[in-house]
Amino acid sequence: MFSGDIDERVREIAEYVSRTQSTVRAAAKHFGVSKSTVHKDLTDRLKRCDAVLYRKVCKILEKNRAERHLRGGMATKRKYESTR
Repeated sequence: MFSGDIDERVREIAEYVSRTQSTVRAAAKHFGVSKSTVHKDLTDRLKRCDAVLYRKVCKILEKNRAERHLRGGMATKRKYESTR
């Protein structure tokens, strides 16, 4: 999906996450790259590209990290409800 510049990819992914409040996994699926790449882009590379956007994205990542156990519990609940 990306033809070249890494900084361009980093900004595009960060803007997507900022706009949609999506998770790393959802962003990776949307852009067709690995979760590791998205995580590296958002936590390391974005800091040197765009500090303002980095702070915004960090808040979203922290929120997602805090809610992770809740989403996992709901997924397990749906799984077992569907087998009844």
